[in-house]
Amino acid sequence: MPEVDLNFPRQWIEFVNPEDDEQIFRCDLTWLLSRWTCVYGSGCKGIVKGRPNDGCCSHGAHFSDKKDEKRVKRFATDLTAEEWQFRDEGLKNGVTEVDEDGDPKTRRFKSACIFLNRPGFKAGQGCALHLHALNTGRHPLETKPDVCWQLPVRRSYDKVTRQDDTKVLVTTIAEYDRRAWGPGGHDLNWWCTGASEAHVSSDALYITYKPELVELMGQASYDVLAEICESTLAGRFTAHPAS
Repeated sequence: MPEVDLNFPRQWIEFVNPEDDEQIFRCDLTWLLSRWTCVYGSGCKGIVKGRPNDGCCSHGAHFSDKKDEKRVKRFATDLTAEEWQFRDEGLKNGVTEVDEDGDPKTRRFKSACIFLNRPGFKAGQGCALHLHALNTGRHPLETKPDVCWQLPVRRSYDKVTRQDDTKVLVTTIAEYDRRAWGPGGHDLNWWCTGASEAHVSSDALYITYKPELVELMGQASYDVLAEICESTLAGRFTAHPAS
């Protein structure tokens, strides 16, 4: 099936962070109750035409901040030759570069992220940082660039002044759809969040992405979200059309 039209009804919920009454979480229930799951290697078509084995790694990953960049560089030195196909190249010539705007990102090597193991590598294709996390008993969110483990969940912030002049921080947890890529989203060969091929999980996203959501929201706020999701599933809700 083609990707669904992005302009469909969504169901949202807002609640106060139990640990901070000046922060409001605004969450897309339609997305969090969807059956999306990563299908890299089992149906992913890739964001660049003709390169399905790249998944969403064709352009490299931009770092969220200096801390993110430093962490990834540190884990790069921990990778073994059995985990990382391009280890010699990465350690010799570096794992980062800057884009046309001067923003740092993971380096592209042979047309994709240098951390991406290609088909034919003994340990299998896929992210070397992800593999290292699994091999060492970590969660991949500890080793991968922030944008990589957050996708396809998007967290954004808005400082809002209410009518009574009180100020709150509205944190939105939503789908990282094509539009979230900016104008470049129009050029993606394929994007998984709107594709039915990727909505095949037996559990809802708020369950399968619990570690990532806890990292993005905090445990207390996630617990509130999970309770809302459970009660919503028991009733009627606005389903994601790809699910």
